[in-house]
Amino acid sequence: MIARYTLPEMGALWSEQNKFQKWLEVEIAVCEVHAGMGTIPRAALEQIRESAAFTVERINEIEKTTDHDVIAFTTALAENIGEAARFVHYGLTSSDVVDTANALLLRDACELLLAKIDALLVVLKRRAFEFKETPQIGRTHGIHAEPTSFGLTFALWYDEMRRNRERLERARAAVAVGKISGAVGAFAHLDPIVEEKVCERLGLKPAPVSTQVIQRDNYAEYLCTLAVVAASIEKFALQVRHWQRTEVREAEEKFKQGQKGSSAMPHKRNP
Repeated sequence: MIARYTLPEMGALWSEQNKFQKWLEVEIAVCEVHAGMGTIPRAALEQIRESAAFTVERINEIEKTTDHDVIAFTTALAENIGEAARFVHYGLTSSDVVDTANALLLRDACELLLAKIDALLVVLKRRAFEFKETPQIGRTHGIHAEPTSFGLTFALWYDEMRRNRERLERARAAVAVGKISGAVGAFAHLDPIVEEKVCERLGLKPAPVSTQVIQRDNYAEYLCTLAVVAASIEKFALQVRHWQRTEVREAEEKFKQGQKGSSAMPHKRNP
């Protein structure tokens, strides 16, 4: 991510530290379910909860030898947990952890985006009423047409973002799917009830059917939704930029004291 254009909370969410933290949450949830079913000792669960820890640096160091990120992760955990580490990752394959954790990350990212959309909706609604009687020339094919108002434009954008919010909620539900079914999804070493209980603990739905991985059409739906939302925002931004053209000048950005528009042309107020 480019720091200048990344929300701090989104950058933190997709950090290596948080990725491994989500992996740990999945591993511990599995251990809790195993302990509840009597598959592993309760004392082992308590030791895992108390001692499970990692550093990104140590995981990366181990991976130089293993060439396997999940094995590097579980090895780093084992160094801190001790004897009970043999119950961590019991019955799992790597994608049980990685794909289920990715569902948590994508769901949490969606929560951040929904909060931003909610904030934008508030502004768009306020501006729609504020400028409902502010005249603006309407255009078709870029040519002057009939009079309209700035308020109508903001109302249009409000309605579009309302639809985008509904799309994003559907995408969040589609991607919030976990998998705890072992290698190739065959439940060879796990009872399907383990998957159900783990997903319930994590606030996810169990995948109705999976193989080694959660099927990628879920991700595709999520990304397509993000593309639609981004296209709407791009449309709004281009329109605001158009209003500020020298030959249009229907709107102008408020410059703060000391703000500059160009390194070569000091008269410019670039949007």
